[in-house]
Formats: sequence, C-alpha cells, structure tokens
Amino acid sequence: MSYSIEKQEKGYLLFTINRTEKRNAINFDVMEGLAEAIRRASESDIKALVITGKDDRAFCSGGDLSVFHKLHTKEEAYPMLSKMANILYSLLTLAVPTMALINGAAIGGGCEIAAACDFRIAREGIKAGFVQGKQAITTGWGGGSILSEKFPVSVTMKLLMEAELQTASYLNEMGFIDALYRGNSLKACDAYLEKMLTNDRSVLKSYKMLWVRKWEETKLRERIEEEVRNCSLLWESDAHHQYVKTFIGKNND
Repeated sequence: MSYSIEKQEKGYLLFTINRTEKRNAINFDVMEGLAEAIRRASESDIKALVITGKDDRAFCSGGDLSVFHKLHTKEEAYPMLSKMANILYSLLTLAVPTMALINGAAIGGGCEIAAACDFRIAREGIKAGFVQGKQAITTGWGGGSILSEKFPVSVTMKLLMEAELQTASYLNEMGFIDALYRGNSLKACDAYLEKMLTNDRSVLKSYKMLWVRKWEETKLRERIEEEVRNCSLLWESDAHHQYVKTFIGKNND
C-alpha cells in the first residue's frame, strides 16, 4: 500500500505516504489516499489531520516524474495538476487543524502539501524547498497562491523565485516552519498538538472557519485555478521536457 491512514490515541488522524523507494513521491494512488484522509478527518471523531512520510529520508519529494513524465502537453498535464490542486484546497479548508510533520526532505510538491497545512514542524537537519523553478515550471498544485496568502511578500517571492533547497533552521527563521524537533517524530507531533487537542472539536472548527471564510472572500480558489493553468502551459515547454528527460536518464543509470 502506498499510504496508510490511522487514527491516533490523541484523537488526530495520521496520513503517511509509504513510497520510500520513490522518496515518498506523489502518484495517483497517493492522491486518492490523501483525498480519503481529508474526508475521514471531516468526521466528528477526528480533531486534527497530520501528514507525514514513511521513514526519515523524505517527507515527500513532490510529484513522481517516473509516472508524470508521460504527460507532455498542457491538455495532458492539466487534469493531474488540477486534481491535486483540488485535493490541496480541500486540505487547506478542512475544518480542523492540519499539520505537516516534515520528517525528511520536502521537495517541490512536497512543500506545496506542507504549505496547505496549518502547521509545519520539521526534524532538525532536513532540507526543503520550492524547487519547481529549476524544472522550468512553477508550483502547479496551488502552493504558490497558498504561500502568498499566508506569508509576507518578500518571504514568499524569495522561496519561490530562488527555487533552492533550504535548511530547516533557515525555513524556521523565515516563518515557513513553525517548530523544529529532534528524536521521535510522533512524540514531537503529540507534544505540539497536545494543548489544542484538549479543546472540543467544535471550538477548533469554529476558529479554523475564521481563516476559511477569509480565503473564500479573497477568491483564493480562483487564484489557484489560474496558477494550475499557468503551470500546465509551462509543463509543455521544451525546457521542462528537457529537465524531465535528464532526470529520468539519471535515475535509470
């Protein structure tokens, strides 16, 4: 199974990407699993949703290019990008707190998933970055629009336009990562959420909806759709296809 969904004793749902051989990259099966976890987290017995990766090598390395390299034109790329953007918008607007438990590297789309979560805690020493620019594309799952909604302009532009992997400590200083931890990731997660989870779910939901209503008023969903369409145009460029060809070649050596 490429993912697992488990209810934890503390009352939150844990979604784990389980594709360690692919550095927990996203394929269509993981997309369906994440959508299912979000639906499950909407039920009355769940107070929060936590997303993480199996083992400590990677949280999520973004979209699986060994699968998505078959998408060549904007018409082929758009359905995949749009599908994941819809899932991330439902994650963003989920009526309970959400956390990215970044236990390993978060690359490209992995950072978009993290951006869509309310909180991000990371293991000391990991690296993460919105590296899409190096692939001759932009964020395509809505991550850029979500970043621009949550963080200061200079922080957002620097992370997106430099397209570099950054250290966890740097991202913590920039405000993208809320806390760093050492040791066991689930213990760190429990400790971070502990006080929130003592409150009734209706309280958590009422507070979360303050932000959801704000995002609806600023038409974030429409801006994400524009981002998806722009990325699909860049996806069919020669520069992006050359990057993918080089990437696939390296991984087949």
